[in-house]
Amino acid sequence: MSEVNAREMALIVLKAVDQEGAYANIALNQVLEQRDFNKLDRAFTTELVYGTLRALNTVDWVLAQFLKHPLSSQTAWIRNILRLGTYQLLFMHRVPASAACNEAAKLSHKYGHKGQVKFVNGVLRNIARQHENIEYPDCEKDPVSHISLRYSHPIWMVERWLNQFGKEKTIRICQSNNTPARFSIRTNTLQINRDNLAELLKQQGMIVDKTGFAPEGLNVEGFTSLRNFPAFRNGLFQVQDESSILAGHAVKPAVNCRVIDACAAPGGKTTHLAQLMENKGEIIAADIYPHKLDLIEDNCQRLGIKCVKIINLDSRTLHNSYTGWADYVLVDAPCSGLGVLRRRPDARWRKEAEQIPALVKIQREILESAALCVRPGGVLVYSTCTITEEENIEQVKYFLLTHLDFVLEDMSRLLPSEIDWQNTLGKGYIQILPYTHNIDGFFIARMRKKRV
Repeated sequence: MSEVNAREMALIVLKAVDQEGAYANIALNQVLEQRDFNKLDRAFTTELVYGTLRALNTVDWVLAQFLKHPLSSQTAWIRNILRLGTYQLLFMHRVPASAACNEAAKLSHKYGHKGQVKFVNGVLRNIARQHENIEYPDCEKDPVSHISLRYSHPIWMVERWLNQFGKEKTIRICQSNNTPARFSIRTNTLQINRDNLAELLKQQGMIVDKTGFAPEGLNVEGFTSLRNFPAFRNGLFQVQDESSILAGHAVKPAVNCRVIDACAAPGGKTTHLAQLMENKGEIIAADIYPHKLDLIEDNCQRLGIKCVKIINLDSRTLHNSYTGWADYVLVDAPCSGLGVLRRRPDARWRKEAEQIPALVKIQREILESAALCVRPGGVLVYSTCTITEEENIEQVKYFLLTHLDFVLEDMSRLLPSEIDWQNTLGKGYIQILPYTHNIDGFFIARMRKKRV
């Protein structure tokens, strides 16, 4: 394995995220596309980048105990070389400490000066010798700091989850967020069934198993580049997590009906709804961001979807054009995304508690407009990929209090009982936590508009 090259590529990504505010997944993909890396190199680079970012506060806290001056006083190159080396020493136990230190010194020689080489080498070797003796805050005396540092999450998230879920569930949520998500896909049943797709992927060297809850889903290992994979290019599947697939089943649109997907990009749920409708009927796929419309269009074309009309629209104004038009409306609302942190290792450090009230306001306004678009007797499904009460069940309660013409509708015949860990499907909603079924944290509620 070209570990030196992999480490250097990881360093370039970390520096871009740190100094330029780059998104880790985009920066990493750009770097990997530039190199003819084999699977092992790609996996090693990915683990270095995502692992270091995932554990960033823990890594920085440990480093602070071995530095005379703040980490921020170092150049971006040296700062991230130290982080990269420390992450390997703390978390990558199969990497020899000598390798982590020596390769960091080589990178320091390339991206720093002679004094920095000696400095980096000294700091990392001290950490290698002493890191097992580091004392973390006591879990009983200071559970917030303990969980934040032991499980690498921002303090505000830990405080929020401790209040909402208690200590045991909070730790399990954090542990789940630190476990890389499986790569899940949705079979395009307009072209192939799940069993045949699974067999095809196995023949092409993939490790495949069926998802436990979504009837079209597969978990797959072995992809390097989707764009170069024939089954993807030919529209046999769509990348989509199982929780997201379940949102489509909560809608369960009939063939030849009218559907609005109010926040549609990048089109995963839109194209799933089209599958469920057998590509017959009409779907309005709306999104506020013009640059995202191409993503919906590309997915529709690749998957052979013909029943979707894509519009650039702020969904808070949907009712201006579609009052009473739709049999079904899906509002997969913009949210804090706290249910999918395992998929975006740098996201936890970008989010702030102060963002949530503004999101709640936007969600409320979208629901207000979407409700006007539902015909009497029609269905409104609200979903998010977060786990905060005010964005989920409290949002639904407020909506029902202010819209007496809507009622929650039993989903127990639409979604598998195995995910109903809180026995709420019969009440019309479900909150999936990241650790309960090893799928993304998600909230789904189904509401029916009363007939006049």
